[in-house]
Amino acid sequence: MTASLLIRNIRPNAGPALDILIENGRISRMAKDIAAPAGVTVEDGRGDIAIPGLVEAHAHLDKSLWGMTWYVNEVGPKLLDKIDNERESKKRLDLDPARQSARQTVQSSMMGSTHTRSHVDVDTELGLWGVEGIMKTREDYADIMDIELVAFPQSGLLRRPGTLELMHEAMKAGCEIVGGLDPCAIDRDPKGHLDAIFGLCQTYGRPLDIHLHEPGEMGLFSLDLIIERTRALGMKGKVTVSHAFCLGTAPELVDPVIPQLADLDIAIMTTAPARNTAPAVKKLLDAGIRVCSGSDGIRDTWGPYGNADMVERAMFIGLRNNFRRDDEVELGLHVCTTGGAQVMEIADYGLAEGKIADLVIMPGQSLTDIVVTRSPKRRVIKRGKIVARDGVSVRTAP
Repeated sequence: MTASLLIRNIRPNAGPALDILIENGRISRMAKDIAAPAGVTVEDGRGDIAIPGLVEAHAHLDKSLWGMTWYVNEVGPKLLDKIDNERESKKRLDLDPARQSARQTVQSSMMGSTHTRSHVDVDTELGLWGVEGIMKTREDYADIMDIELVAFPQSGLLRRPGTLELMHEAMKAGCEIVGGLDPCAIDRDPKGHLDAIFGLCQTYGRPLDIHLHEPGEMGLFSLDLIIERTRALGMKGKVTVSHAFCLGTAPELVDPVIPQLADLDIAIMTTAPARNTAPAVKKLLDAGIRVCSGSDGIRDTWGPYGNADMVERAMFIGLRNNFRRDDEVELGLHVCTTGGAQVMEIADYGLAEGKIADLVIMPGQSLTDIVVTRSPKRRVIKRGKIVARDGVSVRTAP
């Protein structure tokens, strides 16, 4: 094996200081006072904390306005207002998905993410423009980020005839995940919508990641249908429900659903929103449910917020869930690292010998400290190579 990097005096997951030797892109040894192989690059860890690479498990890389002229948002309040405005604005604003996804990918990497799951719009007006653009970014920036694509019918599936056919084309083109959206609220045909997207999963042997913004009892009705199909089609462990605002409603309605989610290993993605109801993260984790998180849209036509910092997202999870104890705050970081890796089924992820060397080095006294402090002094390592240092990437965004 060829040694590429030796990190001295580093604290994996805020534990005791030791050295990490990386060979052929993997962690080969973790011990004190490792002898440096000839010619290996030595990095002083300075007693900082190493965590596994952050996982951006819910992004929209084709939507970001990052680096473009400031967009003045005057969009109406309804979800369909935002969907229709975005579709109409993409060509007018020259929101090129290859360029914009590359910009967000570099930003996300600088902040410490090493893996991204991106939902990509598939629409009768835009076709596979977004899919093709992000596939180019995935290839061009593979040295700093692993990107997984979800074919996503953002404008609706059945309400816009021809979209289902394009979803088939997106899956044939190489999207790894089937997406869906609000079966009741958008398509107003929950049976038809779910039959279509689960049918895509069966046709291509792929998992599902469905956006479910529907609140309260409407959302729980859709979720019950998702659970029913997951069980009937033998898709245990292959379904993710993103947002799942309905799981933040009355406990007497939600609590009976949680054991069903756990039994079928249906994962939940939460952004820990400030406004909407949201799933109770600790309750889900205690039930054995995989939970991940993501930035969702970043500086797009939906809203001006976001910087692709998943450590900040861990803080949002803590705030939204009233996490105050250190062990609770660390749950937020778990969701943004190991939780995301579990949902995305990332092989050989973590800080242990034999694992792929994807990690982030940050100063701090504890894991809770790095969530609270969110230092910009980060060193990001992808497959054993330093790809960002203190906010400067080895790659240049277009």
